[in-house]
Amino acid sequence: MTILKRWVISIISLFHSVKDENLRWQQANQHGLIKLKHDRILAEKALEAELKKRSAQLEHDISLLKTKHDAELSMFKTKCKQDIKDYKQYLDALDQLKSSIQTSYTHLPEAIAFTIHHHAKYLLNRMWEAEDFEQKMQQEMQLIRFMTTVHEDARSYLEGATTENLPEKTLNLIRQQ
Repeated sequence: MTILKRWVISIISLFHSVKDENLRWQQANQHGLIKLKHDRILAEKALEAELKKRSAQLEHDISLLKTKHDAELSMFKTKCKQDIKDYKQYLDALDQLKSSIQTSYTHLPEAIAFTIHHHAKYLLNRMWEAEDFEQKMQQEMQLIRFMTTVHEDARSYLEGATTENLPEKTLNLIRQQ
């Protein structure tokens, strides 16, 4: 039993020496451990402050983007409303053109007046739907040329400057296009 007793005592001694060594190490490094805990707390607070700062910056950036987007949307809506108004005015002008043709050429079959009107609407739509500015300008010039030709034909007929019973220049222009 003495062997067992020595063996238990040596295990207990070993256990105490490990605990004593651990205690000495903790006492020797207590200042460093406290500093590490303090540094960790400071780092967490600094990180938290940085996150709050970035969050505030992001909220500000989002607010600016939203304001910019709202302004652009408002401008786009205004532009679209103006475009619709302009388009309606063009259509009204084309309706007046059709009436002018029908008034000038009372003998003209209604289908021809509608064909001229339809062609003018076709040119208007091509102009309106053009993506490129240069293309839009070319389409606009075509529409202006067409409408001018229609008015010249009607004026010439009413003034008796032409003996033709049809708006020949207008119909030739439609054939060319």
